[in-house]
Amino acid sequence: MFNPNLLQRQIIESPLDLKLFVSGAAGTGKTTAGVERMRYLLAQGIPADSILLLTPQRTLQEPYLDLLYSPKRRAGGEVTAATIGGLAKRMCDLFWPIAAEAAGFKIPELPPIFLTLETAQYYMAHLVRPLLEEKGYFQSLTINRNRLYSQILDNLNKSAVVGFPYKEIGSRLDSAWFGDPAQRRIYADAQECATLFREYCLDHNLLDFSLQLEIFTNILWPREQVRAYLVNTYHHLIFDNVEEDIPCTHDIIGAWLPDFDSALLIYDNNAGHRSFLGGDAVTGAALSEGCGQIIEFNESFVSSENVVQLSNSLVSAIRGESFPAMDTNHTLEFILSHFYPEMLDEITSKVKSLIEEHGISPSEIVILASYLSDALRFSITNRLEQAKIPWRTHRPSRSLRDEAASKTLLTLSALAHPHWNIPPTKFDLSHALMFALKTDLIRAQLLTEIVYRTKDFRMSTFDEIKTETQERITYSLGSRYTNLRNWLEEYRSSNPLPLDFFLRKLFGEVISQPGYGFHLNLDAVRVAASLIESIKKFRNAMEPSMTNLTGLTKTASIRNSSPEDLSGFDLGREYLAMLAGGVIAAQYLESWRNEDKDAVLIAPAHTFLMMNRSVTVQFWLDPGSNGWVQRLSQPLTQPYVLSRHWEAGRPWMDTDEVNAETESLAKLAGGLLSRCRKKIYLAISDLGETGFEQRGTLLKAFQKVIN
Repeated sequence: MFNPNLLQRQIIESPLDLKLFVSGAAGTGKTTAGVERMRYLLAQGIPADSILLLTPQRTLQEPYLDLLYSPKRRAGGEVTAATIGGLAKRMCDLFWPIAAEAAGFKIPELPPIFLTLETAQYYMAHLVRPLLEEKGYFQSLTINRNRLYSQILDNLNKSAVVGFPYKEIGSRLDSAWFGDPAQRRIYADAQECATLFREYCLDHNLLDFSLQLEIFTNILWPREQVRAYLVNTYHHLIFDNVEEDIPCTHDIIGAWLPDFDSALLIYDNNAGHRSFLGGDAVTGAALSEGCGQIIEFNESFVSSENVVQLSNSLVSAIRGESFPAMDTNHTLEFILSHFYPEMLDEITSKVKSLIEEHGISPSEIVILASYLSDALRFSITNRLEQAKIPWRTHRPSRSLRDEAASKTLLTLSALAHPHWNIPPTKFDLSHALMFALKTDLIRAQLLTEIVYRTKDFRMSTFDEIKTETQERITYSLGSRYTNLRNWLEEYRSSNPLPLDFFLRKLFGEVISQPGYGFHLNLDAVRVAASLIESIKKFRNAMEPSMTNLTGLTKTASIRNSSPEDLSGFDLGREYLAMLAGGVIAAQYLESWRNEDKDAVLIAPAHTFLMMNRSVTVQFWLDPGSNGWVQRLSQPLTQPYVLSRHWEAGRPWMDTDEVNAETESLAKLAGGLLSRCRKKIYLAISDLGETGFEQRGTLLKAFQKVIN
């Protein structure tokens, strides 16, 4: 039973005509008060469909959705839970005739086609690839193509969220550059690619995130009829994690605030972890000026007093400020080793001890790294499995195509559709059979070598295998293989389904059944659900353009196929080709919705922060690594320069980089500790993951704290 303190009760039961700005550190009960405020509004008879819940990203809505989806909630309308991107998309769709004409779309009489991350990268890839291969764009860069495409899109997004014309991207980046002149050519190429993509979108009714946001901010929001619709629809606002949202959201809410009957704005002090995505804590804090009352929370419901003291001292040490001496014995513990694998062994042993001897639930333990590489992810999870410790990982930057479960599904999809002419390799098929049939790699490879016919994509029957080899493979595995093979053969003789339909059928009828790899494998099921959702959104975005002759002609010419030959364009084959070409299939919400699972979480530090949850114990891996402080190299963009707070024309110097890194690290450390109840373990090896000695900024700050 929730028992609010006086400040929380003041917020929850505040008058229905009051606008509140609530600030405080993470863990002080702000979001809990926000959820209870929503419960109070509904209990007072406020129509649910007159309430707008706004957050920077959808995953941050989970505490509110738990209330809204609760069977105990009274019947009625639905609260609108949205991000600014979702709101922009709805308005573009609803007021398309106004938007299409004002924005300059070439075929305004046809409906809009909203692009996802994947489909935006898909079109970007088709437009930029000829420039790379035929005209030598970005020749001086060594970068994966998916990162190149995503950084060009990120530039467009930055122009939209900050509010400057997209044609100024290159000049803004160029004016701040101080270094090798060759970089200026890269910025010019990036600008040309962004312009080409935007013009293509306007020619074919395609709306990526940046264009949706620009239309809503610059065209629809200023229109009286659009504004009147929003004002008349929503009378009460709850806006959580204000500090992580983008400037244009703050502009719109700032202008909209006087029209709300009540508003609750929740701001996390010392946060701003999404600045690399355009989040702006400064413009968020300015919204307090439009509120009638400002309340600050100071008491943490999460961190112990010792953890709070450690957080204050560590943040001060990082920033080079003075701080009082403290005893860290009860809050901070070191795991020391010479080699990195030994350190991982010690972590596993300590986690096992915490669970078995101290009674800490696995879900109350998190293992954090600056970056979670594939090798590190495998090394940790393999050790936890051997120790019989339940685990789960979350790494949004990891493409779906890198997951074993999705590789299995895509390999079987290629096998089931020979007309795609994408023959799986024996390597891919053996790994797919290993996962799907729940066997070891040796038997899977032996089976593949015997049954797979690469010429016609077929697999022979298990009965054709010699008896002694059947016994070696085992008849149990042979039975599962026969069932899968017969199902694929039957499907191949029927009319092909859309890829997402095919995968649902394959999953439900075969590979989720007892004895197969997806049965009771919740992590694999999550990956399968995300992959199917990705394919569905790709199909939904691409199918309308296939009916648009202009768009189809352009797409077909890029693919070197005839626009009249519709059979030559198979969306399933195109999806697989998209992944093979380096376009990322992003993770979906399902990957975030496992927070209650009783398992140790392994995640990058920034990802854990955006999950907005607290744990009892945290392990910080290799704090001496520079990865904790250095931002990722982004040669085509610069998040600090493309912001409202950078003086146009001023060069970005090394001192600016150092100051930005220091402040980012201070916020990261403070944010992590505010989500820790009792203790953190620093896992340090003399030789880091790469085999070299690590003595980074974070480790030096810890040394100051304990001395």
